[in-house]
Amino acid sequence: MKSPIRLIPGALLSCALLSCSPAIADINIGVVLSLTGPAASLGVPAKNAIDLLPRELAGQAIRYIILDDASDTTQAARAFRRLVDEHNVDVILGTSVTPSTLALVPIALEKQVPLLSLAASVKIVEPMDSQRRWVFKVIQNENLMVAATLAHMQKQGVKTLGFIGFADAYGDSWLAEISKQAEQAGIKLVATERYVKTDTSVTAQTLKLLGARPDAVLVAASGTPGALPQKSLRERGYRSGIYQTYGIANREFLRIAGKDAEGALFAVGPVVVASQLDAANPIRTVATDLTQRYESAYGKDSMSVFAANAWDASIVLQHALKSALNANKPGTADFRSAVRDALEGTSDVVTSQGISTMSPTDHVGYDARAAVMVQIKNGAWHYVQ
Repeated sequence: MKSPIRLIPGALLSCALLSCSPAIADINIGVVLSLTGPAASLGVPAKNAIDLLPRELAGQAIRYIILDDASDTTQAARAFRRLVDEHNVDVILGTSVTPSTLALVPIALEKQVPLLSLAASVKIVEPMDSQRRWVFKVIQNENLMVAATLAHMQKQGVKTLGFIGFADAYGDSWLAEISKQAEQAGIKLVATERYVKTDTSVTAQTLKLLGARPDAVLVAASGTPGALPQKSLRERGYRSGIYQTYGIANREFLRIAGKDAEGALFAVGPVVVASQLDAANPIRTVATDLTQRYESAYGKDSMSVFAANAWDASIVLQHALKSALNANKPGTADFRSAVRDALEGTSDVVTSQGISTMSPTDHVGYDARAAVMVQIKNGAWHYVQ
């Protein structure tokens, strides 16, 4: 039976009924999420999804120990070490944003504990070198999403593009990928602006973008801070296409952006428009199941891609855990190593956002099926055929 998760002093959440101490032979999964701070709109849906996950696998109890990093890189690193040193976890999920997750990559290697990222940047898993050997993610790399976005721009006749994104690793990754692929697509990048996710105004950046008169603008941001350029551009009369990234695929973005979100386009995982997918698409079954479960628990239209990120990580992880349990005992170095190896051997696993086949050189495993174009219409997501 699933145990309740309750708030415990020190920003620690545990699904254990009586104690956070790991029981013998239980599988202990650590989770680092941004449950407070600027990235809370990403972390809270992920926690909600984790609340729905099974608490047993192949006769073994599963315990989730969740720590809030408060959207802070230093706290994320501290949480990772605490989960390993104090709770002897077998694997860690997290955290919610790219900069903090990048700080966990070397710690995963140091501690030899598999890390399943819930943040998106390709920098988390590439280049696949010895330092990233213990890190995986079941979230699309930017190259897939950029390719889908530029293909749509080409169909719309876009020839010039403006860019505004976070001044961090997330923005860096998107800018690098859009710069490379836009040139190949015959689209010229005519303006590049950056901002910090805690900024309250992007007026100066907006004016520079408007001065460049681009056919379209791409906003590379995540969570509710992605609404700031969206609103600023519309409020100052920009009527051409605004493209966002999958980082804004939650209801909080829609609430904050309001009417100014109308018409925005972005590439995202299929789960966001699960009911609109072709019936023959194998992703639809998993995406629809998750959506129904999540919205039954949290309300109509509450589904978020950030909930899907956690759910999909669990789908892939369960396959790896089953394999590791065949000859290893949870709570040991051998078990953690077996989980790492099994994750790397993921093959044709269907998630709510794609079909993953990993390898020693690819710790994501998605292909073009993991990206669909979506447009915001009347405050809802609409699949763009």
